[in-house]
Amino acid sequence: MDGFVLQFVEGLKTTVLLALASGMLGMALGLLAAAGRLSRWKALSVGIGVYTTIVRGVPELIIILLIYFGGTIAISAFFGRYIEVNAFLAGVVSLTVVFGAYTAEIFRGAVLSIPRGQIEAARSLGMHPWQTWLLIIAPQMLRIALPALANQWISLVKETSLISIVGLTDIMRVAAIGAGSLRAPLTFYLAASALYLTLTSLALVIFNRLERRFAVPGR
Repeated sequence: MDGFVLQFVEGLKTTVLLALASGMLGMALGLLAAAGRLSRWKALSVGIGVYTTIVRGVPELIIILLIYFGGTIAISAFFGRYIEVNAFLAGVVSLTVVFGAYTAEIFRGAVLSIPRGQIEAARSLGMHPWQTWLLIIAPQMLRIALPALANQWISLVKETSLISIVGLTDIMRVAAIGAGSLRAPLTFYLAASALYLTLTSLALVIFNRLERRFAVPGR
């Protein structure tokens, strides 16, 4: 077991980087998708609605496999020789697509819960649309969306374990290798569970502080 400690450390680093990269990119994608979903352009709104519906209705593992193997086939065909997609890159793209779909609906719901009169008041004061979004909509949207975002971030951290199926050396991959080589599945999977629990608990602490930071005084 001692020989796997450093491997667990490296796997932990990979998992954290994967979660952070996918989470940040997914939130950016979710914001753009939510804005498009609320757009007056019917085709754009419908197209993004199809994207969020399909992604939320398909298991994450299938999306990972489609992007990994589909990306490998597409790139190999383009260059005329076999090129395997990097497992970390495939993981980031897959989880970004998934996380973006869920956060898009979270942000959309948060925006719709803001009283319409506030937006109309901002327009009557001559504020540009970007000023309305930045000063009126975004602060309230974030406060409303934080609880759901916290749950989604926790799910994202756990979903990083699925990327091990395409060969990424993360926490789950190290645990699987150690369990098989030393015939000690209970020990290694309990160690992996402890690491994932630590990450999700840390995420909860951070989001709880953010919720207190953005809470409206007196509520």
